Amino acid sequence: MVETAAQATLATYPSALSRRRGRVARLLKMARRKPLGAISLAIILLIIFTALAADVIAPADPNRMFPGQQLQGPNAVHWLGTDNFGRDILSRVIFGTRISLAVGVAAVVFGVATGALLGLISGYLEGVFDLVVQRLLDALMSLPAIVLALAIVAAIGPGVLNVMVAVGVSQIPLASRVARGSVLAEKHNVYVDAARVIGCGASRILLRHLLPNVTAPILVLATVTLASAIILEASLSFLGVGLPATEPSWGGMLSQNARRWMLVQPNIAIWPGVAITLSVFSWNLLGDALRDLWDPRLRGAT
Repeated sequence: MVETAAQATLATYPSALSRRRGRVARLLKMARRKPLGAISLAIILLIIFTALAADVIAPADPNRMFPGQQLQGPNAVHWLGTDNFGRDILSRVIFGTRISLAVGVAAVVFGVATGALLGLISGYLEGVFDLVVQRLLDALMSLPAIVLALAIVAAIGPGVLNVMVAVGVSQIPLASRVARGSVLAEKHNVYVDAARVIGCGASRILLRHLLPNVTAPILVLATVTLASAIILEASLSFLGVGLPATEPSWGGMLSQNARRWMLVQPNIAIWPGVAITLSVFSWNLLGDALRDLWDPRLRGAT
């Protein structure tokens, strides 16, 4: 009996190992096909690690002031220098990663999930409900995202949670349009008619049959809109209506100190700008790579 179990284990081990090797080979093949997407994914993983481990890797507290060390250039203690309050720029950039990523991810999850749900329901039901929802979303889309976010923040006040809501609401119309278009393209297929014939209700058809087929474009949209959400949060903080001044956000760093002191200490503006640019480019490139890999019409493209 023991020998039989051991033989079974040895028999399944090569197949498990071959499956693992196959997954690695597919990942390497995808990386060769989309090198920019692979590089952007590596940068995003580094950004996520920086956000999660900010308390460990940051050399100092982001709000700690070092007396007599204002506007210093890079040195052995402050690798990127200090701002006009004597705060370590590197620490503020590292903790700004956590703030920007948290606000961006929360806003995109809220906005894309809400928009996708509205798009699924309105695209499937059509009729009066679809007409009303789409006209309301058209009204939202007629406003630039920054104007809409400014109006929401002005109405509900500043703060981390309010900024998440403001940025998330600005993402709802586009997510709804993408989901609705995908549902309209899929709802008249044979498998939907078959599900309806055997007695499946609308909720089951939406969740079990239509949602899996529209997930890919929604996920691609989420990666792209995350980049725009980061820019939008930075813009709100730059204008002074976003996160509190005590929060070390990238946009806040550009707003509070950079415009007045950047000629004296350029690092105050350079490094938050580099962080925003690198993050936005990485999410955009990852979204393009995922779109090319998941879209059957683009699978043969290089």
